[in-house]
Amino acid sequence: AGSVLDGRYLVVSKIADGGMSIVYLGQDHEKNGERVAIKFLPPELSEDLKAMERLRREADMGMRLVHRNVCSIARIGETSDGLVYVVMPFVEGEVLCDRTYRLGSIPLPLAVSLVNDMAAGLHAAHELEIIHRDLKPENVMICAEPSGDEYAVVMDFGLAKDREAARFLEKLTATGVVLGTPEFMSPEQLRGKPLDRRTDVYSLGLVTYEMLTGKLPFPGENQQDLLLARLRSHPTPIREMRPDLNFSPELEKVLTKALQRLPEERYATAPEFAKALTAAAGGGGLLGKLLR
Repeated sequence: AGSVLDGRYLVVSKIADGGMSIVYLGQDHEKNGERVAIKFLPPELSEDLKAMERLRREADMGMRLVHRNVCSIARIGETSDGLVYVVMPFVEGEVLCDRTYRLGSIPLPLAVSLVNDMAAGLHAAHELEIIHRDLKPENVMICAEPSGDEYAVVMDFGLAKDREAARFLEKLTATGVVLGTPEFMSPEQLRGKPLDRRTDVYSLGLVTYEMLTGKLPFPGENQQDLLLARLRSHPTPIREMRPDLNFSPELEKVLTKALQRLPEERYATAPEFAKALTAAAGGGGLLGKLLR
């Protein structure tokens, strides 16, 4: 805190520590002290030349991504002692995982509204050939309009690495234990296969399921079981997971399609999934008015 990066960004104070990265509140001196978030990445990243090249390429692409439902990257830099940092707009709100934990589950109308927001942001990125690859409740912020209406902002585009999945599977094979299971990754990502926009559709389906139930749809007594279940088992139907919430068969059908193991059996785009979810939730009535 107190240092200035690139002669422009004043580091004010630490606001989050995620283990793999630390986020500081900052001020942009070239924009009248506008608040920014400065995310410092693991020190070993700068030593991985291929990872750095890819990160810079994705950051350049991410700078073109301007959308209401996306927190875009403003700049990527490196300190004199080799720490890589990413500058993003400061987004104020409540993290989706915190909201879900606090309430137990998200009410259906709000959940569907947030899914539409996330899908719109993802689609804008996908149209620029940017795949998120790390969509999870920790990477979604619930923000409020001056009117009080809430909307979702997807964070951390371009910062996830496919090679992370390979490391997890390598640990699984070598030791039988997976630390920090990537709970929202698609089956093809866990297997290290090529990815397209449908991997984000799968993750969005998982995020939706957890919002509505407070739980993930795959059983398991430990992290290894949970990971393998996504590669081998079918998701627990949402009406079976939470029969007390009276979800419709149509809603269950939509989520089941989004969570298919094979990408070609899912919805082709995030908006297609959001549209089907809205319709299954009764989007033609009161819910439709709430979403307009």
